[in-house]
Amino acid sequence: MLNQKNNDNFLGGPQNFEESDIVIFGAPFDSTTSYRPGTRFGPKSMRSEFFGIETYSPYQDLDLADFTIYDAGDLDLCFGDCSYSLKQIEDMASEILAEGKLPFLLGGEHLVTLGNVRASAARYPDLHILHLDAHADLRDDYLGMQLSHACVIRRCHEILGDGRIFQFGIRSGDKSEFEFAKRHTYMNKFNLEGLENTLEGLRGKPVYLTIDLDILDPSVFPGTGTPEPGGLSFHMLLEGIMKITESMNIVACDLNELSPTYDSSGISTMTACKLLREILLSLSAKQL
Repeated sequence: MLNQKNNDNFLGGPQNFEESDIVIFGAPFDSTTSYRPGTRFGPKSMRSEFFGIETYSPYQDLDLADFTIYDAGDLDLCFGDCSYSLKQIEDMASEILAEGKLPFLLGGEHLVTLGNVRASAARYPDLHILHLDAHADLRDDYLGMQLSHACVIRRCHEILGDGRIFQFGIRSGDKSEFEFAKRHTYMNKFNLEGLENTLEGLRGKPVYLTIDLDILDPSVFPGTGTPEPGGLSFHMLLEGIMKITESMNIVACDLNELSPTYDSSGISTMTACKLLREILLSLSAKQL
């Protein structure tokens, strides 16, 4: 899969897989979306609009043109079979990890994270998760389905166990999810308070970073299927992400839940692209 030719890539030019430390791949999947579908169009929308932002970041004084990052394109996923789609994602991530590179997954709905986490946990048995989101995603099932974007962190917990999942920004979920979190995860509701203490405790450990873009307030990011008022500003989220990427041993990550159909202005897609740029730059700079 890694040898596929991808002319529609984020940086718009030739890329070298062997020289890249980070490999981007998309998972255009939204079969379990519980409210408004459309996240399957997220990766393609980001590629289409990424040309509209500069490669240079004034936040970090870094330029994407100075780094080699490989974009493997989007997977051809089977929309009618969650288990098979997750296996496709897991196989791709495993292939990237086996080459000593970081798999950067673009969703798609949040369920796609599970495939990347499965591969990462197999590679790094001491894996920990940093989860930035508006939703707890800790249901045991949603409408009878255990493979759902509403259950993805619960499925991850079944892999990692207690004390290895840290959730921030959570402001929505079933009561049972918050009760589960009290016993099994570290959850900080509403914002990123406590992040620095958490990062201090995770130093040196392999960390998976999953970012559901609906952690942002809908006034900033309306282009998502499950908007939740009371979220973070762009600068709050960017500051938190920079603290994470600069100090943690990030071994895999994802950015998910952009649903561009619900924001005709394109601002949500551009916001996602800008966050992607900053994450890629921060992770790449650490490899020098």
